[in-house]
Formats: sequence, C-alpha cells, structure tokens
Amino acid sequence: MEYLFTLNYLLPREGCDPLQLVERLGAAGCTDVLVGSGLAGRLALEFSREAESAEAALLSALGDIKRIIPEARLVEASPDFVGLSEIAEIVGVSRQNMRKLMLGHADSFPLAIHEGSASLWHLAEVLSWLDSKGGYALKHPVIEVARVAQQVNTAKESQRIGPSAMNWWPCWADGAGWGLAPRHVGEVELVQGVP
Repeated sequence: MEYLFTLNYLLPREGCDPLQLVERLGAAGCTDVLVGSGLAGRLALEFSREAESAEAALLSALGDIKRIIPEARLVEASPDFVGLSEIAEIVGVSRQNMRKLMLGHADSFPLAIHEGSASLWHLAEVLSWLDSKGGYALKHPVIEVARVAQQVNTAKESQRIGPSAMNWWPCWADGAGWGLAPRHVGEVELVQGVP
C-alpha cells in the first residue's frame, strides 16, 4: 500500500546545501520523496512510500534519512498536528462544519493539544473519533499514517525531554489542586500543588 507523509528536519548551518542533499537522496535510492527547502536550515521531505504498513513506511524513511543525512535532526513527522481547517480539508467538509461538529460534541470530541487563537489536535485522534461516529468517507491509510506520525513525534519529544521527566504524572489532589506525582506511586500523592 502507498503511504503519504512528510518528515521535517533541521539541518546544521554548515555543509548542507539543499541541491547536494537532493543528489545524495537520489544516489542512495530514495526516489519516492519530494524535497522542499523554503526556510534556511530546514528540509521538508514529502514521501509517497510503498510498504506493508504505515509503521514500516515511516520507519524505513526515518532510517533512510538517518543513513543518508546523519546530521539532520527530526523536527516533526506529519500528518499529526493539525488545526480545524486542515482536518476539514482531509475529511472533505467545510471548516465551519468541522467547528460546528467540535462544538456540538464538546464532551466527546478529542482534546486539543494546544488551545489558543489557532488550536491544534492530533489528527489520528480526530479521525478515529470521526470514524467511530460514522458517515464520513475516511481513508484508513490516512488514519494509520497519522497514528504512526503521532507515535514518532511523541517518542521524539520524550527523548528530547529526557527520562527523568517521564517519571512524573499529572494528578489531582483533593483540596490542593493539580500537581505532579511519581508515576510508580499506587496512591496518588500530591508533590507540587498548582494554585
């Protein structure tokens, strides 16, 4: 099956001419990718990769780039972080329709990962929610690749934060508010209250 996804990278300041990188990719047999380099020091690689699964497609692409451009640092795998307009485009409805759906099902619509003037969601969570509702012609390879992109981004961020951050878990303590508790504690114990 063919999977479509994009990998965005940060390049070092020196020695990474985009034209040379395109040649390196082609010479290494990575011919299923479109290369974009609109921002200095950034590289967007849009893949159209044949594989048995979305996981196999993304992991093989990540491995290829690590082998061909080892100095590149992954910024984001997509599709993952999306706003309402992007969700609406993927689903094939208007932004207004998607907003109405979100507001009308506020209790069950997936939580945004960022709320503000432009809120963001994980695409996989929204598509899975829409799929469970029925009535939408969703392409399951898109759901699958969005889920794997979310896993890649989550793993990348966890690695960036470091292992000590993963030992704490947000929790609610009656009367004290939100805080952080050790992940291994059976009884939730407030460590640091938030006013």
